[in-house]
Amino acid sequence: MSHSADYYFAPQSPWTYLGHQRFAAMAAAAGAKVRVLPVDLGKIFPVSGGLPLAKRAPQRQAYRLVELKRFSEHLGMPLNLHPKFFPVAADDAARLIIAVDLHDGHRAALALAGAILGAVWAQERNIADAQVLGQLLSGCGLPTARLEESRGSQAQERYAANTQEATELGVFGAPTYVIDGEMFWGQDRLDFVQRRLQA
Repeated sequence: MSHSADYYFAPQSPWTYLGHQRFAAMAAAAGAKVRVLPVDLGKIFPVSGGLPLAKRAPQRQAYRLVELKRFSEHLGMPLNLHPKFFPVAADDAARLIIAVDLHDGHRAALALAGAILGAVWAQERNIADAQVLGQLLSGCGLPTARLEESRGSQAQERYAANTQEATELGVFGAPTYVIDGEMFWGQDRLDFVQRRLQA
């Protein structure tokens, strides 16, 4: 029996970036059926007690930077603590990942999500810029026609549905992995995710 893995994330989340490749590899190794579910954190935070970064207490903001540096060094992943394009509007990137998922499947969507996350946190690129998104598509061997499709109602409706589903499930941050109905929040829980996938 193959596992189901629901992957709720935001394309501008540094924690999603730090866990993305490990999660994708784990899911593939387990033969899990992955649902790639970009969500709008701007709608999830208000109903779950979360705050956008700028509104968090100074000590929380400071410790976030300590942890990002610690994990990026531990994982050997490049990460700019103060990227040039962050905060960044990520809705267009989210809808593009959805359009790719709809037309090219979840593996292509995971590959594009990884490229988008790396663009923000390692490459100083602006994922709110359509030209950058087009370049990232091409880099993944995907048709740039997906950009136009991402602006259609189908991608927008799926994005809204993902966000609603996440809210109803009790998701409050990114990344959140739901394996066979069991929720794990944060890339630092991937050891538990792996055990669940191997069970």
